[in-house]
Amino acid sequence: MLHSFFIVNASGDIFLEKHWKSVIHRSICEYFFEAQKKYRKPEEIPPVLQTPHHYLIIIYRSNLFFIGVVMKECPPLFVTELLHRIVDVFEDYFGDSKEATIKEHFVVVYELLDEMLDNGYPLATESNILKELIKPPTFLRALANTMTGNTNVAQTLPTGQLSNVPWRRAGVKYTNNEAYFDLIEEIDAIVDKSGSIVSAEIQGYIDCVMKLSGMPDLSLTFVNARIFDDVSFHPCVRFKRWDSDRMLSFVPPDGHFRLMSYHVGSSSLVPIPLYIRHNIHFKQGSNGKLDITVGSKQSMGRPVEDVKVDIPMPKTCINCSLTPNQGKFTYDTVTKVGTWDVGKIDPQKLPNIRGTIQLTSGSDTPEANPTLSVRFKVEQVAMSGLRVNRLDIFGEKYKPFKGVKYMTKAGLFQVRT
Repeated sequence: MLHSFFIVNASGDIFLEKHWKSVIHRSICEYFFEAQKKYRKPEEIPPVLQTPHHYLIIIYRSNLFFIGVVMKECPPLFVTELLHRIVDVFEDYFGDSKEATIKEHFVVVYELLDEMLDNGYPLATESNILKELIKPPTFLRALANTMTGNTNVAQTLPTGQLSNVPWRRAGVKYTNNEAYFDLIEEIDAIVDKSGSIVSAEIQGYIDCVMKLSGMPDLSLTFVNARIFDDVSFHPCVRFKRWDSDRMLSFVPPDGHFRLMSYHVGSSSLVPIPLYIRHNIHFKQGSNGKLDITVGSKQSMGRPVEDVKVDIPMPKTCINCSLTPNQGKFTYDTVTKVGTWDVGKIDPQKLPNIRGTIQLTSGSDTPEANPTLSVRFKVEQVAMSGLRVNRLDIFGEKYKPFKGVKYMTKAGLFQVRT
């Protein structure tokens, strides 16, 4: 399937390449460089590029382009998911997938690629299995390998590699059995000037950290599972149980993994926890004026934090004299975008920014009220209204669980047996 793999930085340098079936010269990336020149933003580059004899499948993460080369037509989403899984493993091993980090751990990166793909086909992509094959790099381990000449590669196969549950290693033992579930939801919405929602959707994830002994079997149900428009599961989930009963039944991997991702479309009611009142206008031959106020809606019951507002300025803008009563404002003269870092919204004193925008003389009047981009974070709130009904743990070593205990930070719940 995958013949070659390249990593390209933002400057256009190929600093890592890996080949499986046959060596494909790095000149194949010239087709990618040509496409890169046609688009201003990296995200706008097409994810699939067709060449006379190859297909280039591209993802962009951590300011790097990860390019997979295939010679025969295949499902592009399958290759895209594989590339994302490779980057996820890098981040799990090294903490991030930046260029400097990958260069620092070149040897481990190639060892991981050798184990994850066999002759170009996916083999072991679970982080739990890979950590038994290749130990994560540490300073002491690197020092010991230098002194002894050993490598991070284990001498034996993982215990779960040949079982019917390949994502979980055998003989797991913990003194205290714990399971943690974190619910993360991202809202993508378009709101008009009057505050009405034009479109809104939610992308959600359920991340887990399992510290359970033996071979536990879990079942999880939701009160309102019908809100999901689309779902994607970890391989451990029994899809037939979900399809028939809307129940998540699974034998979990050991440690951290993503159990489920879901999508809630605009057909459902998506609440927006803040509002913006803005007034931006320009006059012919004079400077413009700006006045923006951000507030939170009382119905949410939780504070809105880490609020950032991106304000695109007209091309004729020279400088901005804006004064916020809260937070900090910065203006990039190259991209013509002003960023207001508001922070946490205090309902007693609403954040406001106002001032003048200096334009070049004799220029045409820019369009008033440009589109603002707002980012924020709300903890301990599921915007979709998702609620857990019941969680059961089955197994020889497990007594009936003590119930659901809500966590103090952003998350869903934790369970102790």
